[in-house]
Amino acid sequence: MTQVAAIQMVSSHDVAANLDEAGRLLAEAAGQGAKVAVLPENFAVLATGKMRGCGEQEAGPEPVIRRFLADQARQNKLWIVGGSLPLANRPDGSDIPDRVRASCLVYDDQGHEVARYDKIHLFDAMVDDAHGQYRESDSFEPGQQVVTVDTPAGRLGLAICYDLRFPELFRALREQGADWVCLPSAFTWQTGDAHWHALIRARAIENQVWVVAAGQGGQNSERRKTYGHSLICDPWGEVVCEIEQGPGVVLADLDLERLEQLRTRMPVWQHRRL
Repeated sequence: MTQVAAIQMVSSHDVAANLDEAGRLLAEAAGQGAKVAVLPENFAVLATGKMRGCGEQEAGPEPVIRRFLADQARQNKLWIVGGSLPLANRPDGSDIPDRVRASCLVYDDQGHEVARYDKIHLFDAMVDDAHGQYRESDSFEPGQQVVTVDTPAGRLGLAICYDLRFPELFRALREQGADWVCLPSAFTWQTGDAHWHALIRARAIENQVWVVAAGQGGQNSERRKTYGHSLICDPWGEVVCEIEQGPGVVLADLDLERLEQLRTRMPVWQHRRL
């Protein structure tokens, strides 16, 4: 078994302050015995207006956030799933003309970048909150690749926030051998209150995987309140740990032996007909 941490933040529009807070929480997770830590979506950059400029810097020779993640991984001897950050290029290195990708980068405990997933499903929706309308597609280009990577806690499938509503992605991750799936998120308060727990538990049960969901949780700005409730859900659909609001860390051992026993006793993957 390997301890994995879900880190909850209340990121602001201040990138430097966000990185300081992420560093504090990563050190806390490592100090509690975590070998892998998952940061939330937009952990460093929350303001839509900063995405393009930040994405260009992170794709260039002097990235700030990528260097931060590599340094934190080395210093804490910790695998880090870097939530999401903007990148102004595609995985093949080609430039994106007028948008960026929302990218989840994974670093090993030596600070090497070992995986990149670009968010496939973009949140364009009307929500009954102070923000009103969300249009991620105005700033972001959708990714196209399903991504898994081997970690100390087993094979990890990568997903981000709104991806949670698309079960076919989680099916594809399980097809690629995922033992657990991460879900860096910034769910709105209204959508989270309605659907967060139900969707996470469903994806865990359907695919018989652990789900580590690290969210934004609090009043991020005058117009934006995020749901939080960062949690770790086992493949039977039970929430084993959770933090409701505010910054913090929750940890759990991802028991892969129990996972295999569950899959053997109820082999739903072999029972599929469609």
